[in-house]
Amino acid sequence: MDLLPKSVDENKGEMMHHNAPRCTITLHKAPFMSSNLFIPKTCKHCGNAFTARTTVTKYCGDTCAKRAYKARKRQEKIQATLTEDMQQQKQVVEVYNPNAVNNKDFLSVTEASQLIGVSRWTIQRMIQQGRLKAVPFGRKRIVARWQIENLFN
Repeated sequence: MDLLPKSVDENKGEMMHHNAPRCTITLHKAPFMSSNLFIPKTCKHCGNAFTARTTVTKYCGDTCAKRAYKARKRQEKIQATLTEDMQQQKQVVEVYNPNAVNNKDFLSVTEASQLIGVSRWTIQRMIQQGRLKAVPFGRKRIVARWQIENLFN
């Protein structure tokens, strides 16, 4: 269904007149809405002054818009990487928290080794040699904190 009269050429002309009996109709065939706005703005990317035709225009041209988009995506990737690294570091801190070891009266072999800064096997050897007394607790061995402190007295 063709709404334009046959006198209007669809490939040409911004404005055509059609004469109908008792009236004259002006047909506008614009591909986009025209604006009478001329807003002086500064480009958000390059900082150059330009005249915008809409209220939402941020960039002086297509090149600046594309470059700003690319910079924004690059910044988002950097921020995502930094956030991920911070979460991983937070998990590592939660796994090994030296303050948690300092507040306990009874320690596992691993916690005792972390407290005095030696390997687990050194604590195991000290238990086998009888220098430390460890009590079996389920599948673990528990060492009293006072025994470790007495090693240095």
